[in-house]
This record gives sequence, C-alpha cells and structure tokens, in this order.
Amino acid sequence: MAGKLSKVNLNDYKPLREVIFNTLREAIIVGELKPGERLMEVQLAEKMGVSRTPVREAIRKLELEGLVNMVPRKGAHVADLSVKDIMDALEVRACVDGLATALAAERITDDELKELKRVQQQFAQYVEKGNLQGLIKKDVEFHDIIYNSSRNEKLIQITNNLREQVQRFRVIYLKDYDSTREIIKEHTDIYEALLKRDRQLAQEAAQRHIKNQETAIIRSLKSGQHGRK
Repeated sequence: MAGKLSKVNLNDYKPLREVIFNTLREAIIVGELKPGERLMEVQLAEKMGVSRTPVREAIRKLELEGLVNMVPRKGAHVADLSVKDIMDALEVRACVDGLATALAAERITDDELKELKRVQQQFAQYVEKGNLQGLIKKDVEFHDIIYNSSRNEKLIQITNNLREQVQRFRVIYLKDYDSTREIIKEHTDIYEALLKRDRQLAQEAAQRHIKNQETAIIRSLKSGQHGRK
C-alpha cells in the first residue's frame, strides 16, 4: 500500500467521515492509491490515526462513486482505469467542451479573457517547474472560466458532474511532460479562437484538445499497464 497517506487533521471543521472520504478520494484521484491496489481498513485507519468505522464508511461511498470495487472474498480494491471508461467519458466531454467553448466565443467578457490568459500563463510556468498540483489546479481553472462564460447553467451543471469522472484521467495526462507542452499550445489555440470570437474555430480547438488528451492518456495507460481494455 502507498506510504504517503498520513494522519488526518482531526481539528477540521468537517465531520470526520467526510474528512476520511475526501482524503481517500484524493489519494485515488492523484494516483497515490493505484488502480487495483487493495484497501485494507486496519492499515488505512492506522495511517490516518482514526478508527476503522469511518474508513469502512468512506470505502463504501467510494464504491458508489465507482472509484472502488468490492471483490467477493478479496475485499475492496481501487477501481481499474479501463480504456473503454476513458473513451466513453472523453467522448462525452469532447461534445460538452465543444459546445461550451462555442458559446463562450459569443458570450465571454473582456475581463474573463484576461483571466483566461493569466491562468494560461500560470499553467505554462507550472509546466517548467514540474509542479503537478499546480498544473491540475490551473487546468481546472482554465476550463472552468470557459464553462462559466458559456452562460448556460444546465451546461455548467453537466460539466461539474463530468469533472469528477475525468479527474483521474487528467492526473495521468498531466504527469507526462511532453503532453503538458502540447497542452500549452492547445490552450493557446483555444484562447486565440475565443479572442477572435470565432465560434467554429473555438469549438474545433476545444474538441481537438480533448481528442489529443484521449490519445495521450490511452498511450500512457498501455505503456504503464495501469489499466485494462
């Protein structure tokens, strides 16, 4: 079992069960707890300095989210990342991002464009520093600005729900330096299309960005044998 999990902050204002759930969930998303890894309640409880009960509850909740699988007579394991899961999720995201970016080309404000440019530049800085957590944060912020500037509440709600499903994929993608260099160019293409207020160009740039992401993630999974077909 990965050794980076540590005792949780019991002074957190959130209920303990929520703190444990969020801690384990984050460990799975960032790859600290790897696909296929067994989740042993006793060991996890000891590492986090809590009883087994909130750990057990968190594992059950993670199963409902699809991040954990319960195997008869073998216990709980971190859910594998399958190629089909990735293709299904990113197929939807390509459509959603394409629409959101097309709408944003018509509705984004000058202030939002300035903020998008700032986040884009910060992302590039984190690439040079090799700061994975910074990359994740700025990638999320970049796309959130676009989603929000679509001014479509239903679409924003869909993107928020989809975000949870693609977060594990995002981490795999952003760990690859070559991929992050490409992302800088792709973010620039999206930004420039929005700056021109070109709906079609913006939609095409967003969909190309997601398609390239799918290709890179699947390549990474196959080379590292992190998932299954």
